[in-house]
Amino acid sequence: MFPEFHSENLPKKESAILEKMESNKEFIKTLLQIEKPTFQNFVKPYQRIQTELGDLVTEISHLNSVKNNEESQTIYSRLLPILSEYYTDLGQNEEIFSAFLKIQNSEKNLNHEASKVLENEIRDFRLSGVGLDKETKEALKQLRIRLSDLSNQFSQNVLNATNAFAIYLSEEEVKGLPESEKISAKQEDGTYKFTLHFPSYIAYMTYGENRDIRKKLYDGYCTRAPENGKLMEEILEIRDKEAKLLGFPTFSHLSLATKVANSPEQVIEFLDHLAVKAKPIAKQELNEIKSFAKKLGQTDLEPWDLTFYSEKLKKESFSYDEEIYRPYLEKETVINGTFVFLQKLLGVEFKQVNTPVWEPSVLCYDLVVEGETRSRLYLDLEMRTEKKGGAWMHNWKPHFQDETGKTELPVAFVVASFPKATKSQPSLLRPSDVVTLFHELGHALHHLLSRVNEAFVSGVNGVEWDAVEFPSQFLENFAYEPKVLELFAKHYETKEPIPNSYIETMVKAKNFMSAMGVVRQLEFAKFDMLIHKEKPNETRVQEILDQVRKEISVFTPPNYNKFQNSFTHIFAGGYAAGYYSYKWAELLSANAYYSFVDRGVFDLDHAAHFRKTVLEKGGSGNAMDLFRDFYGKDPDIDALLRLNGIAA
Repeated sequence: MFPEFHSENLPKKESAILEKMESNKEFIKTLLQIEKPTFQNFVKPYQRIQTELGDLVTEISHLNSVKNNEESQTIYSRLLPILSEYYTDLGQNEEIFSAFLKIQNSEKNLNHEASKVLENEIRDFRLSGVGLDKETKEALKQLRIRLSDLSNQFSQNVLNATNAFAIYLSEEEVKGLPESEKISAKQEDGTYKFTLHFPSYIAYMTYGENRDIRKKLYDGYCTRAPENGKLMEEILEIRDKEAKLLGFPTFSHLSLATKVANSPEQVIEFLDHLAVKAKPIAKQELNEIKSFAKKLGQTDLEPWDLTFYSEKLKKESFSYDEEIYRPYLEKETVINGTFVFLQKLLGVEFKQVNTPVWEPSVLCYDLVVEGETRSRLYLDLEMRTEKKGGAWMHNWKPHFQDETGKTELPVAFVVASFPKATKSQPSLLRPSDVVTLFHELGHALHHLLSRVNEAFVSGVNGVEWDAVEFPSQFLENFAYEPKVLELFAKHYETKEPIPNSYIETMVKAKNFMSAMGVVRQLEFAKFDMLIHKEKPNETRVQEILDQVRKEISVFTPPNYNKFQNSFTHIFAGGYAAGYYSYKWAELLSANAYYSFVDRGVFDLDHAAHFRKTVLEKGGSGNAMDLFRDFYGKDPDIDALLRLNGIAA
């Protein structure tokens, strides 16, 4: 029923991709000879062959992320320009475009899924440069090939810089760190190793008492990959050229052509509106930290002090300490409990299966709904050096029905970088790790529960970028619900359930300094939108960032902080002129979440309604329309403010 995932023999996978591209080109020639193209005889097989190629590419890009080595880097880098050329040629193919137009005009009784495929494809053909003269098309193609190479370089530079930095500390220098963090960092020679990989970096910044070492780590982190400054300049210039060739005034306008938001101005207005609400509260929060630090003898608060004193204040205000939760959040118990939660919340069952995996610690499950096996999920949650940092969901195969009526089932991977088990203790998670797990599972469920029969709009395919975070943010909110935590938060040694007082504290602490977190996200989002409204050079990028910080931020970092050089979301990911999507989607997720909470959390009728109107529909409808189908009206900004603990 499901294909096996094989991680060996990358050169063979590379050959398969190259062969598939060639056979697709030949197949398209035969499709174009069809006298009367229809959705059934033309669009269906076209979707199938492109999906098959996408599945093969996912295997290599996935392995490059989870088993990154010289071979995977070389092969992936070699494939990128070829793939970019393939997709550019495809997107500019006038004959396919006119076949799609013909089908759209002649077949008036298509269902909404098929209509959405045609609508998206015709829009994307136009965005790819169909209708442009030969010279302009070629220019666009070259720009995109260059862009894909630059983005890959940008990402690799950040990874290389992150891997290149390490400091080794003595027992005295790790004072203040929780035992579990010391165990993770301890080396065979008795020293403690700290790096810029996030779990390690954030551990020292949060608990490390040695201020000089915090500064050293902070400086290393915010000055990574300085060579990316020039790459960023070229990326922005290429994006601007691309937009102009396609008839858009700026790249921001081009980016929004495939999103729910209508214009850069509308996005900026939304961000500014939130900033007006959040900034005064963020200022109060910062003053609280400053006066608290002063009490402890620290008069000049610097960026490398912020997390440290914030954590101390949190402990004092709520007796909240992420560390005391970790013994109650043993990874295996959390995973099993999460599955119990998802069954109670959404009626989804997870059954573990044995199948080939790329790493022994990877787990695999089939998803069963109402007795029917619907999809497959792989979980790869432990930190490894050859794995890129952070967490993500990677969709391997979508749910669809091919032209013969055969149904293919979806498969996805959820990847994270949680602490590894050691000889003396199992993998113990922080509450923030549980939030991450729920978030990525939200993406996975959006993909895996799809009932859409057209591959291009099934699961996360075809979902507008500013709505794709909706199901993930919706699910992560439940990580703070007492009714959810009691399902799996049990002490790994005594099996005692987590005390109620801990849960109450955690819920109170959730919105601790949340307005500062909100303004930070707004700063990133507005900066992203503004730099894509022009083609700034490296100096001008900094000026825009400084200006945005003046308007929104409450704590200005030092001049040498070049966070933009490692802002992979927008320079090497899909968030260019789209970083605002996190907050936009949070608006939808907050409203949906409270609709469950206000019904007592577990309500299977409401859940079935959510599953059928949102999760099973994937990208087959406009995200805002699907939201309204579920919610019955437009989202309300008050729910977003309530979620962040900010008074409306």
